[in-house]
Amino acid sequence: MDFSSKTASRIVGVLFIVAAITAIVGVILYKPILNDSNYLIQGSAHAHQVVLGAIMELILVVSAVGTSTVMFPFLKKYNRTIAIWHVCFRFLEAVMITVGVVSVLSLLALSQDYVAAGAPDIASYRVSGTLLKAVHEYTFLLGPNFFLGINTMMYSYIFYKSKLVPRFIPLLGLTGSVLILLAALLEMFGVINQVSTWGAVLALPIFANEMTLAVWLIVKGFNGSAK
Repeated sequence: MDFSSKTASRIVGVLFIVAAITAIVGVILYKPILNDSNYLIQGSAHAHQVVLGAIMELILVVSAVGTSTVMFPFLKKYNRTIAIWHVCFRFLEAVMITVGVVSVLSLLALSQDYVAAGAPDIASYRVSGTLLKAVHEYTFLLGPNFFLGINTMMYSYIFYKSKLVPRFIPLLGLTGSVLILLAALLEMFGVINQVSTWGAVLALPIFANEMTLAVWLIVKGFNGSAK
């Protein structure tokens, strides 16, 4: 089923907002198991909170894939190759996030087993816990940073060339995509942490781009006269 231009633009706008909200809420809900030094106990104690965080990230996955697939019919009119690449890299972003969700739920299972065991050898549990936390850290780095930067650059380029939306929005998107890719590289080399002041500063432009684009698409929609 093909959506009308107005309906599609509203769906994309809502999905961008849903993705942003669920991403933020997911990070907050994961704190007991990812940020607490006593995570082997705190994870189990806040099991429902952690599961809710995982659900938030799964909604994020659906929203991310949804934005790319709903935009595809409009983007392909101007550059089919880049439009396809955009869907593919958005899918890779979603895959990375999903793997991260699996690692957190596995860490939760480890935490629950640790608590149920009473007073087991903590060293062996911490080895497994460190590995699972590392998997989440790197999927969090590659998904919402690296692949996000690439797919944002792609759709922003098409938006800029086609004038489907005012050019200040894709310019913000192109700027944000470069900065989030820079953040990903700095995080890979250990120069900054993703959840840090510098990480937030470098991520702010791409967040501003998505929210500005979302509001514009909901209120105004795609430019029907774009050529």
